[in-house]
Amino acid sequence: MRIQQLHQSLTEIGALPCHIGRINRAWLKGLPLDSGTRHQKSEDYFPLTVRQGIAAIAAQLEDLARIHSQHEAGDGSIRLLVALSDGQMVESVLLPRDGLCVSSQVGCAVGCTFCMTGKSGLLRQLDSGEIVAQVVLARRIRPVKKVVFMGMGEPAHNLDNVVEAIELLGSDGNIGHKNLVFSTVGDRRVFERLPALRVKPALALSLHSSQADLRSQLLPRAPQISPDELVALGEDYARRVGYPIQYQWTLLAGINDSEAELAGILQLLRGKFGVLNLIPYNSLESDEFQRPSAQRIDEIKRYLHSHGVLTKVRNSAGQDIDGGCGQLRARASGLIDTSRLRRRQGRPGQNGSPAA
Repeated sequence: MRIQQLHQSLTEIGALPCHIGRINRAWLKGLPLDSGTRHQKSEDYFPLTVRQGIAAIAAQLEDLARIHSQHEAGDGSIRLLVALSDGQMVESVLLPRDGLCVSSQVGCAVGCTFCMTGKSGLLRQLDSGEIVAQVVLARRIRPVKKVVFMGMGEPAHNLDNVVEAIELLGSDGNIGHKNLVFSTVGDRRVFERLPALRVKPALALSLHSSQADLRSQLLPRAPQISPDELVALGEDYARRVGYPIQYQWTLLAGINDSEAELAGILQLLRGKFGVLNLIPYNSLESDEFQRPSAQRIDEIKRYLHSHGVLTKVRNSAGQDIDGGCGQLRARASGLIDTSRLRRRQGRPGQNGSPAA
C-alpha cells in the first residue's frame, strides 16, 4: 500500500484532512489509528463513518509488515528481520542514539561486489507504506528520531516511494529534515528531485574509490558518474540545503586503502562541505574481500583528518551478531552457510548501517 492509497481509503470513509493528519500521527507513533488525545476522545473527534471503517484500514496497515526475528547487539543496536505480506523479507536496524536504518527494496540491482544484498539481485520494490511500516514497528520498541535509507536496496531506484515516505516522516512523522538521510550510489534524478521537495533530506553518497575505473568495478551497475562529478553534485546539494554530505567509503584491504587512494580523497574532498565515513568491511571466511587491520584504519583516519578532510570511522551496527546489511535475510533464506561465519569481537558490519 502506498501512502496516497491510504489517504484515499481514509477519504472514502469520510475522513477530512484534519482527521487524516491525526490518523497519520497515531500510526507513525505505533499507536492504534483511532487513538484520542489527552484532551479529546476519538469518539468526540472522528465522524461515525470513520470510526466504523477504520478497523479494516488498520488491518491492512498491520498486514504490511511484521517482525520475523529480532537480534540485539552489544552496542545497543537491534537488527530486525521484517517479513512483508507476500513472504519476502527485508532488514531494518535500530541504531544507538534513536536512529533507524530502513530498506527500500527487496534485494538490489546495483550489484556492489562487496555487498551481500546485491548478490540476490533486485526482487521487488517496497511501497511507501512498507517503508514507513518499518518505522512504525521500530517505534513500538523504542523512540526513533532519525531515519537513514541505508538498508537493503538503492533508494534512487525506488524514488517515488522513498520520496513519499520521506515527506510523511518529515511532517506527520515529526522527524527533522536533516535527520532523514537518503543514501545513494549516485543518480542524476536524485539531484534533480530532492532539492524540489518540501522535505529536503540529508544526502549520503557511496563513493568507495577516487578512481573511476575501480569504482566501476566495485559498483558495476551504478550510473556512470565520475567521482569528480559525483562530489561536485553533492557539494551543490549540500550548499543548497545547508547540511553536509556524508561520503561513504567501505574500506577493503589492498583495494581502496592505498596511498594513491588517500591522495585521491584529498583532491576530491578537501575543503568540501561534507564528512567522509570510513566503513571497514565485514569479512566472512569465504569472502574475496577483507577489512584492513585496525592499525591501518586508524592511520587512514588520522592522515585524512590531519590533512583537512573530516573523517569518521563508522563501525556497522550489530557487529557482534554478524548483522551486516543483507546477512540476516541471507541466513534466513539459506543464501549463506551460517557454519562459516566468523565471529570476531570488534568486527564492523558489511556495507551496513553505520552505528552513528
